[in-house]
Amino acid sequence: MINATNSDIIKFMETRIEKIDRYQLDEQILKQAGDILKQGGLVAFPTETVYGLGANALDENAAKKTYAAKGRPSDNPLIVHIADVEDLPIVARNISDKAKQIVERFWPGPLTLIFEKQYIVPFGTTGGLSTVAVRMPTDEIARAVIRAGGGYISAPSANTSGRPSPTSAQHVADDLDGKIEMIIDGGTVDIGVESTILDMTVEPPMILRPGAITKEMIEEVIGEVTVDQALLSDDADEAPKAPGMKYRHYAPKAQLIIVEGETGEAVKAIKQIAYEQTRLGYKVGIIATNETIDYYSTGVIKNIGSRSNENTIAKNLYKVLREFDEEDVSYIYSEAFEADGIGYAIMNRLEKAAGHHTIQASSITRLQKYRRILFVSNADSCRGPMAAELLRHMDLLQEYRIGSRGLVVLFPEPANQKAEAIMRSKQMTLASHEATPLTEEDLDDETLVLTFEEAQKWKIVANYENVKNVHTLSEYIDDERVVESSMGQPLQVYGSNFELLQELITILSETLNEEAKNV
Repeated sequence: MINATNSDIIKFMETRIEKIDRYQLDEQILKQAGDILKQGGLVAFPTETVYGLGANALDENAAKKTYAAKGRPSDNPLIVHIADVEDLPIVARNISDKAKQIVERFWPGPLTLIFEKQYIVPFGTTGGLSTVAVRMPTDEIARAVIRAGGGYISAPSANTSGRPSPTSAQHVADDLDGKIEMIIDGGTVDIGVESTILDMTVEPPMILRPGAITKEMIEEVIGEVTVDQALLSDDADEAPKAPGMKYRHYAPKAQLIIVEGETGEAVKAIKQIAYEQTRLGYKVGIIATNETIDYYSTGVIKNIGSRSNENTIAKNLYKVLREFDEEDVSYIYSEAFEADGIGYAIMNRLEKAAGHHTIQASSITRLQKYRRILFVSNADSCRGPMAAELLRHMDLLQEYRIGSRGLVVLFPEPANQKAEAIMRSKQMTLASHEATPLTEEDLDDETLVLTFEEAQKWKIVANYENVKNVHTLSEYIDDERVVESSMGQPLQVYGSNFELLQELITILSETLNEEAKNV
């Protein structure tokens, strides 16, 4: 283990940022980067996975600078990056036939292999281990930098230790500006999560960190592969042996919580939590997908990608986590993803970022009896829309979709003009309302239906099968007063009915809040 404090090593400097075209590599910039690396300096550069913080892998002092710049514990090993397969035996020993098969199939690519190290690799690079992690990246810029720097470059993610890994040059600058000599800007990375790590020193080989190269892909080449038990839970007896897996990683500033369960149920749970947290004054972030983003309305909502193409989720994961830091949210809630293929790597990173803080969606959704409230009248032009708008203005402990329906609606007419006049006098409006007929689809288990008259209630019961949760408003709040129809009456009657309706809706809101507290 390297014993040195950050202040002993870090000297603040001007960090040069050089843009480079991967299709027309600038040899002058590459030479400058190579010279910095050969002299023991630090250069950040893109790979296909994330941006790496490059240093001479054979220089122990360069390893010290790497740990210091990142604020990384020095027992956390670094990955040695090479540009050519022929360089592997220089840093690794006992390269098995299986390893050669793996190399032939997956290199260059997002796969790191662990071997017994050659003496030439200092313990400072390997975190004190007798093994060495080696990778040959696909990215042309990365391989050009490696060659320019001498052929053996350690390159952990170019971020402050524990922070979300960088997928752009700007992310690197946000964390390491003034701490390293150069950042090579090659644009946004392709994959977005770190390489798979496969330990070739054990039989069968063991995955120590999941990535884009999956267990199934590897087994197609060499047969049985195991998975490090430390990846499967947060309290495994054996600590992970791979770079980036021993300590809390990938974490945003806010507490991240993963909501597990069927996607629809997870959405309901996150909506419920976000509403409650916002009421308490917290700023909440939500990680959504193409398929679910339209269901959310409360909080800072970020689209991470598509469930039908989880590669997009992997690519956007760290970017989204960093964006939440800029939003200064207090909590972040994320849907969970299928733990197969690259989804396994996504969930691994999410769980690390969350400190394994997960909740079951069902434990949240069961706490809310109703998710929608419908007020049902005859024409859906007066009492119903007025009641719905009044309830929307109440301070409710839980979030509800609130609306109104009619039993006799011939066409989508607007709200009654006198009702609208009364609402406007109270700084509310029904301007966007259109009368909507009640349908069987409205009568689901999650909907509370409230009528204004007994006759309306019994008409619903008689006309629809398996009717649940249908009550008169007076019945539900245990109040004998009834709001009569104002149709054809003077404006004064509409005003009186509004005052009564407001009192009853206030009682309804108190009833709903009491139910929420007692669930």
